[in-house]
Amino acid sequence: MTASELQANCPLIGHQAELTLFRKTLESGRLHHGWMIHGESGIGKTQFAFACARLLLEGTEPESRAGRQITAGTHPNLLVIARRFDEKRKRLRQEIVIDDVRPVQDFLHHTAADGRWRVVIVDAAETLNRNAANALLKLLEEPPVDTVFLLTCPVPSAMLPTIRSRCRLLALNPLTDEETARVLTHHGRQSSGPGGLVAQAQGAPGRVLSGDRGTDQIARQLTESLIAQGSEIDADALAGLLRHDDGFAVLCSLLGEALVNRARGLAGRGKLNEAAKAAEAFSALQALQRETERFNLDKNQAVRQAAALASAP
Repeated sequence: MTASELQANCPLIGHQAELTLFRKTLESGRLHHGWMIHGESGIGKTQFAFACARLLLEGTEPESRAGRQITAGTHPNLLVIARRFDEKRKRLRQEIVIDDVRPVQDFLHHTAADGRWRVVIVDAAETLNRNAANALLKLLEEPPVDTVFLLTCPVPSAMLPTIRSRCRLLALNPLTDEETARVLTHHGRQSSGPGGLVAQAQGAPGRVLSGDRGTDQIARQLTESLIAQGSEIDADALAGLLRHDDGFAVLCSLLGEALVNRARGLAGRGKLNEAAKAAEAFSALQALQRETERFNLDKNQAVRQAAALASAP
């Protein structure tokens, strides 16, 4: 079972209005073949995609046959595409590559078993490399009958416009404090107090449940200073962050979230040109992270480039 599948088998908390919308669309008989589920990191996009899959595959009851198969990652009508573990580097790969997407062809050539629908979840679809994205695009252009693609990503602009145009967009909002506390409690984490995890999560509990909390705290402090124009990088803090294997990735994730929030805020105020620039900076930041990780480039220099992207007006 992949990391995405393990994460997704946690219960869905929150996002009930969006799940109701998906259910009603399914019941109407006019279900779109491609859905792009987007929202901030840590708000439960993967869990939501699996909740939709459970509706389609009649596995909403955990103890039902379909429910047990989905939980175990063995349902014959469900395929999950996600970043795989790199055995050599002992960490998740930074990209979804063409070999990860190829199994979709065989999956779609088989008749759906025990039901009508076949479901393909592409988790963190923004990490598809060019070849993998083009392979997925071909499938979305000529979708097989009774097949639904569920893509998760932070913002639609992180995807190729040709892929985006073939999906129905479904935005997920940050959780309420009460919902966030329920998620944290489910994972056995203390959530109370004015400076507790609920406040730190800001509606995205996954951000405080994943990774090293020390790394996260340093990265957040650096992010706050980097997004301020003209601020200097704290060399000691940066060195401390980069000593952690996931430090650079965590920092890029937080800077990306800052750009996403900026784009949303500008768009909400009608400043579409500025919002587009923020979205472009987000895409450039993702490309910078991929290239730095793939070619093992100097992360200190990459952080300075990332800071320039995040602080640009």
